[in-house]
Amino acid sequence: MSNPVRPFTSAKDLRPASGGDAASDAAVVEVQVRPRGIFRGWIVVAAAFSVLFWGYGLQFSYGVFVSGMDAEFGWSRAATVLPYSIYVFVYSALGAVTGPLTDRFGPRPVITIGAVLLGLGWGASALVTEPWHLNLTLGLVAALGMSVAWVPCNATVSRWFTRRRGTAVAVTSSGGSLGNLLVPPLVAVLIAAWGWRWALGGMAILSSGCMLLAARFMQRDPESLGLWPDNDPAPPKAHPIAGPGRTLREVRWTAPFMLLTGIFLLNWMPVFVPFVHAAAYAEDLGLGKVAAASVIGAIGIGGLAGRLSSGLFADWVGAIPALLGVIALQIVCFVLFAYVHELSLMWLTAMLFGFSYGGCVTLLPSLCGDLFGRAHVAAIVGMVFAVAGAPAAIGPYVAGWLYDVTGSYEAAFLVSAAMNAAALALAVLLAWRVRQTSGAAGED
Repeated sequence: MSNPVRPFTSAKDLRPASGGDAASDAAVVEVQVRPRGIFRGWIVVAAAFSVLFWGYGLQFSYGVFVSGMDAEFGWSRAATVLPYSIYVFVYSALGAVTGPLTDRFGPRPVITIGAVLLGLGWGASALVTEPWHLNLTLGLVAALGMSVAWVPCNATVSRWFTRRRGTAVAVTSSGGSLGNLLVPPLVAVLIAAWGWRWALGGMAILSSGCMLLAARFMQRDPESLGLWPDNDPAPPKAHPIAGPGRTLREVRWTAPFMLLTGIFLLNWMPVFVPFVHAAAYAEDLGLGKVAAASVIGAIGIGGLAGRLSSGLFADWVGAIPALLGVIALQIVCFVLFAYVHELSLMWLTAMLFGFSYGGCVTLLPSLCGDLFGRAHVAAIVGMVFAVAGAPAAIGPYVAGWLYDVTGSYEAAFLVSAAMNAAALALAVLLAWRVRQTSGAAGED
């Protein structure tokens, strides 16, 4: 039996000729046998997974280096944490830049340049002697490099899949959670053996090198290799709302885009509060340092499970119902954080929070692909990530201020829950809007 066939040989074959359209032109081009073997989209997933593993693994290891800096320089904790806050803000905001660059030039050159900058920034951080040096090396140079990680990787994977988009993005996104679990312990071992400077320099070289290698396997989309998404023998059906794909300029003032941005803004602004304050909160409750630190590990375990599960769930019931579920769970977690006082309950709450946070983050590229199409998804994901993600840098600071004012973390966690409740309300409105639009399109 012959292999299935596909109706075009390359992405250029889909460009409409003079006086015609893409559909009519594609019907008359040469038929070519589809290649056998592993679908190239899964190779792209593996490469994107690697980029996120090393990028976020190094990022979440920063706290391990802080104690070494404190011991050598005697800096205040605020002086060592400020560069990290600058770093988070800058790389999140730059998603609005790296997204369009990925759409225009493809992911390979964008990630390659970013990997070099990431290595330079983290590597130069091993040489600092003053706090302002760290603001520059980490807060600016390394952040420039990190901006090529989440948006270009997840947006590119979204282009390669439609039916299994949720699963593919979930596997990709889980690279960051696995890096969170595995890289910090490795860093701790290296610091014990070499000291924090050599450990940081070595990890910068290793992470940058692995990201450069992974970038070689990042391909823009299946059409550029003469394939369809999911390795299907025919092109995907146009989404009733998105159609073949719209530009950022076309969607940025539409109700779905503004609702989606508002949802993630309200959801992400308090999302770093547990990451930064949960261990201190646990110590305030009388737990030892090791037990308190284990709460952060529990968040990482839950995050890995949430990233993988949410993608599968989105492929099963749809991305918007999955989004409603994880936001509702995150509200419950913030309320529990405000009132739990036992280590076992803290672990459970932390794991559930990680599950909800990881799931919500994973759903953004799928939602953008479903709502706005594949053609310009990197620019759209990048803009949402920038607008909603950059303000998350102030969440831990506000939580610390509330703690200073009230003497406890209860108010901070309850305010976080209220913000997530507002995000859930917008998500319900988005679900209603999509249902109405889809129904109208179906009638047409």
